[in-house]
Amino acid sequence: MTNRITKLFNIKYPIIQAGMIWNSGWRLASASSNSGILGLIGAGSMYPDVLREHIQKCKKATDKPFGVNVPMLYPNIEEIMDIIVDEGVKIVFTSAGNPKTWTKWLQERGITVVHVVSSVKFALKAQEAGVDAVVAEGFEAGGHNGRDETTTLTLIPMVKEQIKIPLIAAGGIATGKAMLACMVLGADAVQVGSRFVASEESSAHQSFKQVVVDAKEGDTQLTLKELAPVRLIKNKFFNDIQELYKQSPTPEQLLKLLGRARAKRGMFEGDLDDGELEIGQISGLIHDIKPVSKIVSEMIAEYNAAKSEVSSL
Repeated sequence: MTNRITKLFNIKYPIIQAGMIWNSGWRLASASSNSGILGLIGAGSMYPDVLREHIQKCKKATDKPFGVNVPMLYPNIEEIMDIIVDEGVKIVFTSAGNPKTWTKWLQERGITVVHVVSSVKFALKAQEAGVDAVVAEGFEAGGHNGRDETTTLTLIPMVKEQIKIPLIAAGGIATGKAMLACMVLGADAVQVGSRFVASEESSAHQSFKQVVVDAKEGDTQLTLKELAPVRLIKNKFFNDIQELYKQSPTPEQLLKLLGRARAKRGMFEGDLDDGELEIGQISGLIHDIKPVSKIVSEMIAEYNAAKSEVSSL
């Protein structure tokens, strides 16, 4: 399965394990890379010294390429970028910010840069900034999401029509059939998040993993659009948000309810009532917790089978 993305990252399969806060530490990233895909460490939930530790452990656990996902709103962004360079990481996925800010600086230091976008407009801005590839993430995705609510099915061909650089599809992808569909729509690869949350190597709390497995269609919803849109499992905290909305709250009131470390409390510490439980709509199609190697092998087998089936039509 050789294409522009497998060549760009020197990986066997065109699949990227998403860098997700509180879920994607060095164990998940190294297991993903060892399975022939690109593993990403999610820096968004890590202090600089913790990120350095995860990078060092990942280097010991795999000799395959891996990268770091960096939300550019990170308060210690300069220190984070210096650590990435210092530790010899060669792939960085940036998100939540202007790609012009860091792309050239990283590339001048021999680093491949990919930026995550949720619209055609921002895909074009990322291409103009000189990134090596973009991730176009649809409305189905978990965690922080685009304001336009454009679904993956429509976003991918619209972005493909406008850009020349490699395109990675994200949002609602957990199976080989979904992977094939995205490739048919014009993607060079897929980025998978929620499916890897429910893996043995994910750093998510076991209770949160079980909630993902138990989730059904309709159990997630996008909310907090006044702050930063985020897709959450419906729990007590989510219901508290809905009750506050009945009072037409100000952004400040919403921010006060959100508080600090809410995502850590939910996904990492396992507080299923008052924690922020970020996951995608595709959780309704995830029914078990498996090793990363099995998730990847099953995705590739299903992709190949679906491709053969379509070819025979």
